[in-house]
Amino acid sequence: MINKELFDELSVRVKEIVTNNPAQHIEANIRALLSSTFTRLNLVTRDEFAAQSAVLAHTRARFEALEKQVAKLEQKAKHSD
Repeated sequence: MINKELFDELSVRVKEIVTNNPAQHIEANIRALLSSTFTRLNLVTRDEFAAQSAVLAHTRARFEALEKQVAKLEQKAKHSD
């Protein structure tokens, strides 16, 4: 779960930006603040997520194939005893 303190800090800093800066600088400051906050959250890009999802799917398929292979070998070992 995302840390509540981080959002509380974010809220306070947004309020500071809105009250202490001229209107034309608010958007740039908020973007910078959000960018630094998201960096601290260790978020990943969609591309990174998609790549890791593909790796996981491949690994899962390989694991299932190996499970079947082990089951066959176990059956074979039972019948040869």
